[in-house]
Amino acid sequence: MQDGYHGDQTLAALLRRAGIERTPAEVRALVHGVLAAPTGHDPDAWLTLLGPDLPEDLGVQLRALKADLARRLPSGEPDYAARLAALRGELKRRDLDGFIVPRGDEHQGEYVPPRAQRLAWLTGFTGSAGMAVVAREAAAVFVDGRYTLQVRAEVPADLYEYRHLIDDPLPDWAAASLPRGARLGYDPWLHTVGWVEKMRHALERAGIALVACPDNVVDAVWAEQPPSPLAPVVPHPPAFAGMPSAEKRAELAQRLQRDGIGAAVLTQPDSIAWLLNIRGADVPCTPLPLSFAILADDGSVELFIDRRKLVPGLEEHLGNQVAVRPVEALGPALDDLGRIGKKVLADPATTAAWVFDRLHLAGARIDREPDPCALPKACKNPVELAGTRAAHRRDGVAMVRFLKWLSENAPAGGVTEIVAAERLHGFRAAGEHFRGPSFETISGAGPNGAIVHYRVAPETDRRLEPGSLYLLDSGAQYLDGTTDVTRTIGIGEPTPEMRERFTLVLKGHIAVATARFPRGTSGSQLDTLARAPLWKAGLDYDHGTGHGVGSFLSVHEGPQRISKVPNAVALQPGMILSNEPGYYKAGAYGIRIENLIVVQPCTEQPEPERPMLSFETLTLVPIDLTLVEPAQLTNAELAWLNAYHQRVRTELTPLLDAESAAWLAAATAPVMP
Repeated sequence: MQDGYHGDQTLAALLRRAGIERTPAEVRALVHGVLAAPTGHDPDAWLTLLGPDLPEDLGVQLRALKADLARRLPSGEPDYAARLAALRGELKRRDLDGFIVPRGDEHQGEYVPPRAQRLAWLTGFTGSAGMAVVAREAAAVFVDGRYTLQVRAEVPADLYEYRHLIDDPLPDWAAASLPRGARLGYDPWLHTVGWVEKMRHALERAGIALVACPDNVVDAVWAEQPPSPLAPVVPHPPAFAGMPSAEKRAELAQRLQRDGIGAAVLTQPDSIAWLLNIRGADVPCTPLPLSFAILADDGSVELFIDRRKLVPGLEEHLGNQVAVRPVEALGPALDDLGRIGKKVLADPATTAAWVFDRLHLAGARIDREPDPCALPKACKNPVELAGTRAAHRRDGVAMVRFLKWLSENAPAGGVTEIVAAERLHGFRAAGEHFRGPSFETISGAGPNGAIVHYRVAPETDRRLEPGSLYLLDSGAQYLDGTTDVTRTIGIGEPTPEMRERFTLVLKGHIAVATARFPRGTSGSQLDTLARAPLWKAGLDYDHGTGHGVGSFLSVHEGPQRISKVPNAVALQPGMILSNEPGYYKAGAYGIRIENLIVVQPCTEQPEPERPMLSFETLTLVPIDLTLVEPAQLTNAELAWLNAYHQRVRTELTPLLDAESAAWLAAATAPVMP
C-alpha cells in the first residue's frame, strides 16, 4: 500500500467502518481548522475530535490528510504593496476614507489565532501590540516603545509611516492625513467600547467620523485567510481545578442576584475556561478555548462555541445547566436579553464594542462593571495553590538541570540564544503534566538582553560570550500550574558595574518579597519598594514590577498588578503575581530577576492592630551569586538570599540526580558579608 493520503473514497469507507457520521468534506473542513490552531504538546490530540480510540488505519489516513493539506497552505514572499492596494480599492468601494487595523481579535486577547493576524498580513509587523491606519493616500503603523526597532525591520518604509502610539497618537495622524468630513472605518469586534468612545470623541474634534463596519474590510481582500482554529476543548479535572464549575456558577449567580443583574456577558476565554473548568488550545502558549458565554442569575450558562471543538463526553462534563450554542447565536441571544428587559453586565475594558452596540439596539439596560470571573479567578483556591507549588518544584528541577548544562557549555562560546532556549524547553518537556511554554521565551545575550520584549530569530541569534550577561525569561504551562521565571546569568567574569547593577535589582526584588502590608493595599502602592534602590542610584526600568498569573491559564492575568500605573484592585490572599524588577543598559546588557509570589495572610506578627498580608515566593531557581556584591546588601537582605537558597536546596535536591544536586549545592552556597 502506498504511503500518503489515499483519497476521499478510502477515507469515507474508513469513517463508515468506524461508525463516524462525517463526510470527507466535513473532515477536510475540520482539519483546516486544526491547521489554524497551534500544534500543541501532543500533535495527535486533534484526532479525539472524531472520537476516542480510532482504528489505526483511520488514524493513519487522517494524519496523511492533515499533512497533505498542510503542504498546500499558502507560502512564498508576501506582496505588501499589492495587499495595501487591494485594501484601498475596497475602501473606495465602501465609500470609506480610511480603516483602522489593530493587532487583536474578538476577545481582545494577548495571543491571537492566524485568522485574526490582520495587521501582520497587511503590514508585516508581528509584534504583540500595535495598529495600522490606512487612508486613500497615506498609511501608518503605530507601536509602543518596545517595538520601535522591530517595526522598522518588518514594515516597508515606502508603504507605511512609523508612529509611536503615545507620542504620535492616532487622532493626530488622522487629523493631518484625512480631510474634514472623512469617514474612518473600524471593526467593532476588534475594539473595546471604551476605546471606541475615546477615539470617536478625539476624531470628532478634527471633523472625522468614526464608522462601524458591518464586516472587516481586511477580510474582504484576504483571499487565503485561515479559518477559525479548531483545537480540542477538554475538561479540566477537579484534581487541578479544586472547585466544581457548578459551585463557581452558584457563587457568581448569588452576586448577580444581589446586584439586581439578570445576566453577565463573558467574552474573555480565560474567564470562560475558569468558570466551566475546561481548557483548549486555540492560541499559542495559553490553553484557551475561544468562545463567548452568557451567565444567568440562576447559574445557568449559554456557551457559544464551535461544537466541532468539543471532545466526546465534554457536554456531560458541562452538565445540564450549560447549553452549547453556535457562535452565530450570540447576537440573537443578546437581543433576547434586551427584549425581556434584563439588566446585563458587560466589562467595558475587555468586551468588544459590537456587544455593547447589539445590547443597546435591543434595549438592554447595561451595567458597565468588571468581568465577574476576574477576581475569583485571581484568588486561587487551596487545590490550585498546591498545584502551582508542585508545578514550581518541577519547573525548578528543569531550570537547575538547564543552568548546570549552561555553566558547563556557555563559557566555551558554543551556545547561542536559540540553542539555549531549545535546550531549556527539552528539560521542561520531560516533566510531568507539561503542556508547553507559557509564553515565547526571551533568550537575550549581551545587548539583546537590554531589549525588554526581545524575541530571538535566526537573523538576531547571538552567541553567549565570556564577559557578558545572559537574560533568560521563560515559563511553562503544566496541568497544575503556570510558571514564569527570569534569571540573569553571568557568562565568565562580570564587570564591577554589572555586579553593582545586578545587586541593586536584587535589593528591589527582596524588598517586594519581604513586604508586609495591610489588607486593602493595591499593587501600585508597593511598586516603589522594587524601584527605590535603583532610584537612589539614578536608575529605573520602564515596565511594571509584577503581573497576575493564572492557574494553567494566562501567564498575564488581571485584575491585580504591581506597577507605577494606578490600580485600585486590592491584593488578596491567593493572588499570584510576578516580582520582576530590572535594569537595562541599551546596547550592552539587561538584568531582570523574576520570581512568582502569592499573597498570603501575615502570621509573623501574632497580634497586629490590623490584618496584614505578605508574600510567599513560589519560584525555586537559584540566583546567580557571581553577580551579587555582598557589600551592597544589608544583613537582612543577605539573610533572605541565604534562606531562599536553602529552601531551593531543600525542596529540589530530593528530585535531582546526584550531579545536578551537587551543582545546586555549590550554586546556592551561603553568601557571607
